[in-house]
Amino acid sequence: MPQDAAALRSMLSLAPVIPVIVLDDVAAARPLAEALVAGGLPVLEVTLRTPHALQVIEEMAKVEGAIVGSGTVRSPLQMGHSVDAGCQFMVSPGAPPRLLAAAEEQPIPLLPGIGTPTEAMTASEHGYSFLKFFPAEALGGARVLKAYASPLADITFCPTGGIDMAKARAYLELPNVICVGGSWVMPADAVAARDWRRIEGLARDAAALRQA
Repeated sequence: MPQDAAALRSMLSLAPVIPVIVLDDVAAARPLAEALVAGGLPVLEVTLRTPHALQVIEEMAKVEGAIVGSGTVRSPLQMGHSVDAGCQFMVSPGAPPRLLAAAEEQPIPLLPGIGTPTEAMTASEHGYSFLKFFPAEALGGARVLKAYASPLADITFCPTGGIDMAKARAYLELPNVICVGGSWVMPADAVAARDWRRIEGLARDAAALRQA
């Protein structure tokens, strides 16, 4: 089936920010997820960029209230591993037609990445109405997505890449942005120091962006 837009809308609308997590420390997985969820960010994207990413996903999926997805998904094999690890969604940096077709065979939805109007239109032709705009800041930031709003009015975006707390506000003001992805809510030094209270506070500030 094409992208399950209703399922993605439900997940992506839960919080204004999706933490984009690059983690190889399995022992830190659950406490990190607990801190983010407690701070009001229940939707978590764990990128498949580290050797133990799938184990990290498995641990985070055990946290009550956490909705865990895999990121940097680039192959059907990674899609299968994501499902087996307990993911509820998948995110890809791009949208090659073969990957979009493979996603139709999976029981969880894919949020594919695009960087141009042509790529967005191609994904739309394959039944995708929710897309990741990546790398957002390198491609021109919020002003580019603002320009997309009228000609691509049927597409909703989750911009990711180079976004921080201040930049997130500009994106979230746009009518075609449902949420943003970012890693600023879990600084590497805070994770290394096991400073879960600090991370929970940063998550709480990010979660408040919806009301700001």
